[in-house]
Amino acid sequence: MSSLSRWGLHAALLALLCCSESGEAAFEVHIWPERLVVENGGSRTVNCSTSCANPDTGGLETTLEKTLLEDQPRWKSFWISNVSWDTVLFCYFTCAGEQQSKSLNVSMYQFPKQIILQLQPVWVTLGKPFTIECRVSAVKPLESLTLTLLRGKETLHSQTFSGGATDPQEARVTFNSTASKEDGLLNFSCQAELDLRSRGGDILRNISENKVLQVYEPPPENQMVIIVTVVSVLLFLFVMSVLLCFVFGQHWRQRRMGTYGVRAAWRRLPQVFRVQHM
Repeated sequence: MSSLSRWGLHAALLALLCCSESGEAAFEVHIWPERLVVENGGSRTVNCSTSCANPDTGGLETTLEKTLLEDQPRWKSFWISNVSWDTVLFCYFTCAGEQQSKSLNVSMYQFPKQIILQLQPVWVTLGKPFTIECRVSAVKPLESLTLTLLRGKETLHSQTFSGGATDPQEARVTFNSTASKEDGLLNFSCQAELDLRSRGGDILRNISENKVLQVYEPPPENQMVIIVTVVSVLLFLFVMSVLLCFVFGQHWRQRRMGTYGVRAAWRRLPQVFRVQHM
C-alpha cells in the first residue's frame, strides 16, 4: 500500500472518530407537550426525554408541585399539580459532562362558570330604548375572551377583550337597542368564548340563561278615544244610577214616615179630645 493510500485511510479514521465524539456531545433534549395550558388548580403530565444514549443525570425544574411517575435513563415522566399561576418548566439532561435543557411555558386559565345577563327595563314600550348587559367574573386570560349578545340565533353585538393582567379579571359588555315586536317574541342570551388555541388548548364556550323582554304595544289614538268615551259614559251612567237610587229611596222613606207620624200623634191625644172630634 502506497504512502498516499495509508494517509487517506488515517484521515478517514480520524474524521470518523471526530464525528462520533461530536455526535455524542451534541445531544438534544425534548419536552412534551410543547405548549401547555391548565385550568386554575389543575394538574397535567409532562414528559422529558433526550437523544443521549447514556445520560448522566436528568430531571424537571419547576416551582410547581411535581411527582415522578416513571424514571428511565433517557425518558422521565412527571405529574405537575396545583397550577395556579403562569410559569416556565425546564427539562434537563447531562451527557458526557455537558448539560442541555428545554423550556415549556405553562399558562393557567380560568373560565367563567356563571354568565349574568340583564335586560333593563324588563317591560318596555314599543319603540322605546332598552339596554342589554352581560357580565362575567374571574376570567383569565382576558385577551382570549369574547362575549356575544344574542337575540334568538342572531348576533346583536360581539366584543373581544384586551389586556395582559396576570390575575383573573371581570368583563362586561352592554348594548343599547330600541324595542321592536320581534324583541318580545325571541329569547335573549349571552355567550362567553375563551379561545386557548394559541396556548395549546381548545375553544371553551358557555351560555347564559335565556331572558325575555316584555314589549308593550300601545293602542292607536282613535282606539284610545273610543275607550275613553266608553269609560266616561259608563262612569256617568253609574253615577246617575246611584243618585236616582238615593232620591227614590229618600222619597219612599219620607212617605212612609209621614203616614206613621200622623197615626202616632192621633193615638197620643186624650180620649176626651178624640171623642169630641168623632
